[in-house]
Amino acid sequence: MGIGTQAFAIDCEGFLFYTSDRLIGRPWPVDTDRQRSPFRASPNPHQDLDNVPVPPALVLASTSPYRRQLLERLGLPFTTAAPAVDEQRRPGESPQVLVLRLAEAKARAIAPTHPNALVIGSDQVACLDDAVLGKPGDRAAAIAQLERASGRVLVFQTGLCLLDTASGRAQTLVEPFRVHVRRLDRRQIEGYLDREQPFDCAGSFKSEGLGIALFERLEGDDPNTLIGLPLIRLVSLLESEGLHPLGA
Repeated sequence: MGIGTQAFAIDCEGFLFYTSDRLIGRPWPVDTDRQRSPFRASPNPHQDLDNVPVPPALVLASTSPYRRQLLERLGLPFTTAAPAVDEQRRPGESPQVLVLRLAEAKARAIAPTHPNALVIGSDQVACLDDAVLGKPGDRAAAIAQLERASGRVLVFQTGLCLLDTASGRAQTLVEPFRVHVRRLDRRQIEGYLDREQPFDCAGSFKSEGLGIALFERLEGDDPNTLIGLPLIRLVSLLESEGLHPLGA
C-alpha cells in the first residue's frame, strides 16, 4: 500500500511515522525517559574544558615602585601585594642570609591569599665592609651614608625568591653587585641629595637617575640588581616554572 493514498502523520515527540492503518517506521530509537533526539547536543558542551588547568597568576610581593617598574619590562601581566614581614636583622645574621630569608618570607606572607600563583619576593641591603646600610629615611642620614661610602666599595646583596603557592616550592638565590663610589665632598653630596632625594633607597642614591654620577665603576652581572630586582636571574626562574617572557 502506498503511503501517498493514506492519511499520514508524524509524532514529533516520539519521532514515530505512521499511516492511518499501520506504523511504517521509527527512524531512530526513542529516548523514552526524555523523548529527545540522540543527536541533540550535550547539556554541557564545554565539559571537557572544565578539567583544563588554570595557569598561575604572577604576583610581586612588594609595593616598591622601582621593583614594579623593573618587572613591567618583561611584558608579563602581574599584580602587586604588600607583604607584612618583620625586616629586623637577627643577631649574627649575615647580609646574604638576611636578604634570602626576607625575600622568601615576603613571598610566603601573601601566599594564603594567592593559592594558585607564582609569587616574587625580593629584598636588598647595601654593605660597607661588615656594616649593613639600610634606607636612610631622611637627609641627615643620607649625608652620613654617602660621606661614609665616599671613595670606597659598596656591595649590594639582593635576595630573590620565586614561590609556587600551589605546591609550596620556593626557588631562592642571592645576587651580589659591587659599586665603586667616587671621592665626594660635602658640597657634591648635598647637591645630589637636594636634587634627587633618594631617602627611600639603600645606599642613599638612585643608580637609574643622577646617582650614576656618584660612581667610578660598577661590577655585576645585571645592572637591574642594583635597583632591586635581578631580572636576568628572575627570567631563568620563571622559565623553570613554564612562564616564558619571550613566549617560547
